[in-house]
Amino acid sequence: MIKVGLTGGIGSGKSTVAKIFKTLGIPVIDADIVAKTIMEKDELLIEAIKKAFGEESYIDGKLNRKYIANIVFNDDVQLGILNGLTHPATIEAANKWMQQQQNATYCIKEAALLFEAGTAEDLDYIIGVKAPDAMRINRIIQRDNITKQEVLARMDKQIVQETKMWLCDFVINNDGQELLIPQVMEIHDKIVISG
Repeated sequence: MIKVGLTGGIGSGKSTVAKIFKTLGIPVIDADIVAKTIMEKDELLIEAIKKAFGEESYIDGKLNRKYIANIVFNDDVQLGILNGLTHPATIEAANKWMQQQQNATYCIKEAALLFEAGTAEDLDYIIGVKAPDAMRINRIIQRDNITKQEVLARMDKQIVQETKMWLCDFVINNDGQELLIPQVMEIHDKIVISG
């Protein structure tokens, strides 16, 4: 079974591309959703986050995302602490899931930080999704209801888009000009043939 990564900077449209792969019957796991779930279900991780960032990290059992984001996206050390706590559990859960997909020709792990977290080398192929920075910024402002400065702070914590795309085996252009489905189908066919 072929293991594929799907990555791209914040606001690039990874989730939209992932949905297209899902309609083709390809199993997809979203590492961000896995991380969010673990951060609200894993008691040891919850305690570690509270110890590192304070009791305000959780409100009524839910992660206080805005509070955490304000801390970690303005301080590389704090971001490193959070990633050090969450990445191992997220990686383990995603790897377990991928092992269970033996009946699929290939499966996809969708993750913004494949390269940053050091998990790219465990995958057979990596698909990158790119979009113009202005478009990415506008998408995130609308999606997350945050300021442009907050978006830029988050973008600053990721590998530069051009570098990330250079590291990928396939690149999907999500600029609103090129149709996504034909790009996905071309990559899908190449992966199936390689299997």
